[in-house]
Amino acid sequence: MLKGISPVLSPELLKILCEMGHGDELVIGDGNFPAASCAQRLVRLDGHGVCEILDAILQIFPLDTYVEAPVSLMQVTPGDDYKPEIWPEYKKIVKDREGDHKFVEVERYEFYDRAKKAYAIVATGESALYANIILKKGVVK
Repeated sequence: MLKGISPVLSPELLKILCEMGHGDELVIGDGNFPAASCAQRLVRLDGHGVCEILDAILQIFPLDTYVEAPVSLMQVTPGDDYKPEIWPEYKKIVKDREGDHKFVEVERYEFYDRAKKAYAIVATGESALYANIILKKGVVK
């Protein structure tokens, strides 16, 4: 047990976050995301939702300030009449932990391609739709 580190962050995830370098990407996938088939490194946090995990990660993980948008969301499929209710929560968490950062929406299959190249994927038990997010790691100052 460590002081000041969220218990949501498993030892395996802490190791991966520490290994990551500037510009590496971390995917946090919802319960429907094909994490196991996409991941180079897979961390399972099935008992937790994305908001809880995002908040815990951003307490110790800097976002990249050298890119236009260090946060990417999986774009709603055209024709799918759905507005992700979880996205405003993500924006609030990022703003509270890291300040204002631009978010970009990435087409579904492009998102999958980026996930396959990401340093790691965190699989969650999140039930919200379109709750997938990619974080680009910044520099620890």
